[in-house]
Amino acid sequence: MSKNLVVVGQGYVGLPMALRAAEVGLKVHGLDTNIATVAALNSGTSHIDDVSDAYLAAGIANGYEATTDPSCIANADVVVVCVPTPLAAEGGPDLGPVEGAARVIGEHLSPDTLVILESTTYPGTTEEVFAPLVTRSRFDVGSDVFIAFSPERIDPGNATYGVRNTPKVVGGMTPECTHRAKDFYSLFIDTVVEARGAKEAEMAKLLENTFRHVNIALVNEMLRFSQELDIDLWDAIDCAETKPFGFMAFRPGPGVGGHCIPVDPSYLSHRVKAKLGYAFRMVELAEEINHAAPDYVASRAWSLLNDQGKAVNGSRVLLLGVTYKPDIADCRESPADPLAARLASWGADVSYHDPFVPRWSPRGVSNVLTCAADLNNAVDAADLVVLLQPHSDYDFEAVVRRDTHILDTRGALAAEKNVHRL
Repeated sequence: MSKNLVVVGQGYVGLPMALRAAEVGLKVHGLDTNIATVAALNSGTSHIDDVSDAYLAAGIANGYEATTDPSCIANADVVVVCVPTPLAAEGGPDLGPVEGAARVIGEHLSPDTLVILESTTYPGTTEEVFAPLVTRSRFDVGSDVFIAFSPERIDPGNATYGVRNTPKVVGGMTPECTHRAKDFYSLFIDTVVEARGAKEAEMAKLLENTFRHVNIALVNEMLRFSQELDIDLWDAIDCAETKPFGFMAFRPGPGVGGHCIPVDPSYLSHRVKAKLGYAFRMVELAEEINHAAPDYVASRAWSLLNDQGKAVNGSRVLLLGVTYKPDIADCRESPADPLAARLASWGADVSYHDPFVPRWSPRGVSNVLTCAADLNNAVDAADLVVLLQPHSDYDFEAVVRRDTHILDTRGALAAEKNVHRL
């Protein structure tokens, strides 16, 4: 079907998408506004964890090219928009990047082009905000140009599911838009699922992440009173998970991170309040619980130090793993940030070790931190170790043997006298 593709935004969503499309023979332009990123990509240097330099080089050999020149849109059969939608101050998505991309597309758009928005946002954005800026009253959707929404489902660090084998949901503004979007993605994705329309596709993404957000909040809330009631919630979850139906295991942690779970449900909550005038109470409560999780970790650290006869003020606290999930370098919205800030505000001497993050600037902490050079020495020097991410590089048996007290926020360590589960 389509031979010329432009992917707008060459981040953790757009770059893997562009390279996968090039892999099956499409001529792909990766359009980005960052001059340095474009230059690095064209020289064969990837800035994305899940994209190796070797895979990027193969993509370039297959016809992929990064560019800052939007004139490539004029010759495109398909334009896919993968720009960020950060959380705005009022709680909804900041649509500035989406609107900017739509305007640029509208300036260069040719008839019979398929335009797909992948950026996560609230239901109605594709039809109410994106499409009018793309068409500029020059084209009719469904006959002159074709516009659809397809939620990104990239899971950074997932070695099993990538662009090709993660099912793709598509919802167009008309049935023909949906049909064309499905045909396009079917060129390089194994399974494509048609939604009823663009709003349903937009809602599907928010439903996925709201489901996770709420269930994480459930176990994080249960953790607090289970600890006070002397109940091992981790064991209870393991037992419940043996039920072969009607239960999906979620486990407690230090908070939620990444771009999706801490942010996406807020888009839906904001939309409901703005359009309907009432609160999406379940999401608001989940946000309250999960945002408070790092403070709970800090209070447990305070308690464990107190049990050793040590004050937080002046104690050396080592954080292990400051990314938002294991085995990646992504620190976006990591709960390590508010935890470090809270401990530092109490006077703790906070340090960290993370094999993926050589330097770290946690929000709320005045100084830039450098990764501890030697993990064993850092553990020996600490009054308390807080395990936040169980990176596979860590030799936890060796860490535990060093006899420093450890607060395990992930349930990753076997029970020992110096290991304390959250």
